[in-house]
Amino acid sequence: MVTTNKTKVIIMAVILMITAMEATAQDWARWRGADNDGIVKGANVNLDWAEKKPALAWTFREAGMGYSSPTVVGTTLYCQGAMDSVGFAFALDTKTGNLKWKQELGREVVEDRENCPRGSITVDGDRLYLIRAIGQIVCLSAADGKVIWQKDFITDFGGKIMSKWGYSESPLIDGNVVICTPGGSQGAMVALDKDSGAVVWTSKEWTDEAGYSSPIVAEIDGVRQYIQQAAKGVAGISAKDGKLLWSVDVEGYRTAIIPTPIYQDNVVYVTASYNSSCNAIKLVKGSDTFEAEVVYSNKNMLNHHGGVVLMNGYIYGFSETSGWTCQDFKTGENVWSTGRTGEVTKFGKGATLAVNDRLILQEERSGTLTVVAASPDGWKEFGTLEIPERTQIPTTDNMVWAHPVVANGKLYVRDHDLLFCFDLK
Repeated sequence: MVTTNKTKVIIMAVILMITAMEATAQDWARWRGADNDGIVKGANVNLDWAEKKPALAWTFREAGMGYSSPTVVGTTLYCQGAMDSVGFAFALDTKTGNLKWKQELGREVVEDRENCPRGSITVDGDRLYLIRAIGQIVCLSAADGKVIWQKDFITDFGGKIMSKWGYSESPLIDGNVVICTPGGSQGAMVALDKDSGAVVWTSKEWTDEAGYSSPIVAEIDGVRQYIQQAAKGVAGISAKDGKLLWSVDVEGYRTAIIPTPIYQDNVVYVTASYNSSCNAIKLVKGSDTFEAEVVYSNKNMLNHHGGVVLMNGYIYGFSETSGWTCQDFKTGENVWSTGRTGEVTKFGKGATLAVNDRLILQEERSGTLTVVAASPDGWKEFGTLEIPERTQIPTTDNMVWAHPVVANGKLYVRDHDLLFCFDLK
């Protein structure tokens, strides 16, 4: 076959078009997105809701009870739920909201709050990974939800969690391993072969009780490591062999350690609520380990479970001490805040998601979403969106605790059995 210049041009154009399509795809394949930072980058979406409110595309009514946030790859949404204390995973067509498959996972019974899952599903190629509230990590087929393998945190790893709420972690896939945090004396963190579930290593030197946070991965001075919060504080674990590289006990950590850590430029940032603290920890590499220096520790950002994001040198999130807050990442000082009782806005505590240069904040009491500028110049709104209805499932707190997700031009919002899809174009 002879390839002409015209044919070469056509082939190149097709390649460029496919590459552009892949580059602009905005999948949300795991908790807090591709970079584990809670930020959607480069999305072509409508974030001026005062001018044009997002249209409701569809509503799915059979998500069951659950606080799990959805994950989205291509035209498929994955999530967890429970009905009559039986847990399940399910997949939806994002174009129609129709159910693709549903896979029961067994009894889901926890001592505190509802008998339902909390963590998000992680998508890795043709497989899914999830952690159940009862303390099981499960690998499923993405095509039909069939169980491939599973491990039990308690029986297999001697797992121990800090209270009775139930495991809330979302698993981390890194290369050929899946990382999870059973907690306990045998090793707080475990690396499993993602294909078989076989144990690769356990963090025998780090034996803290598990919290409710999810780990992140970072390459620091040439050393790949997993950073995670647990009952007593935060630690860095070697990706190579599970050795403890550094750890910092945090004063006041006692009840619910939930927000995902943040890493940038050799600094780890963690926060928790219940009169705890936020902490910035600078890491300096030694010969075999790292020196961990606490740069600041204060109560300017006491975040419960809505999470925080770091954008252009500033932390944004809801603080139990000051309401919605912008905090200087470098110094720890507050730049602005709304006030705990809403002096600037009556919009209350909730989840934080960043999209381009703005924040989508979801208030937990009502589920109402507000778009706000991600700017140190102050609170500036760009409109609100109320969810069409609230769940009728009776729960202890009656709160919207699943975090909103933006993927491929759509906004997904969950209130237990109700899963709403809004068009952001």
